[in-house]
Amino acid sequence: MKSLTFVKFAAIALTTALPLVALPEIQQTTVAIAQTVQRQAQMQLNLGAAKKVVTKDAAGKPQVTWQTLKGNVVVQPGDTLRYTVSSENTSDRVVRNFVVTQPIPKQTTYVLKSATAPSGTKMTYSIDNGKTFVENPTIQVKLPDGKVETRPAPAERYTHIRWQYTTAINAKSTVNASYQVQVR
Repeated sequence: MKSLTFVKFAAIALTTALPLVALPEIQQTTVAIAQTVQRQAQMQLNLGAAKKVVTKDAAGKPQVTWQTLKGNVVVQPGDTLRYTVSSENTSDRVVRNFVVTQPIPKQTTYVLKSATAPSGTKMTYSIDNGKTFVENPTIQVKLPDGKVETRPAPAERYTHIRWQYTTAINAKSTVNASYQVQVR
């Protein structure tokens, strides 16, 4: 019998140059408000999720679609989910140096190279629960001959993704970033 995995979309974690208010736990989407006291700039964050659905057309060719997920859902091991973080600047001012950090849900594994962001956004990853971030995480592997070799970290080690928007986010505009995970 196949086991089912219950995934409750974790609350979005944020790191920003802007002071933030407390974030609510996610249900359908997470909405958080980041507001600067000094500048009155405000960012609204939304986290959405979708499940990858693969069907075949009449010719037997695979067709991929994404089914939007809402609230608490049941997914199965092997399912691929796509999370999208939308950051909307609801203020009349430009926001600079905006940073969003998103944890990889514990019951899932990050799909390598699946993260997307607008051009000019720096994407970094953590394999130590958000303590450090680098563009290409690596691990040290001890070989049978005793030598230690540096290798790319496997997908299972990724714990967080961070987007650093190096380009200013204009007033009344939205930027999107996404990543995919596979349910364990």
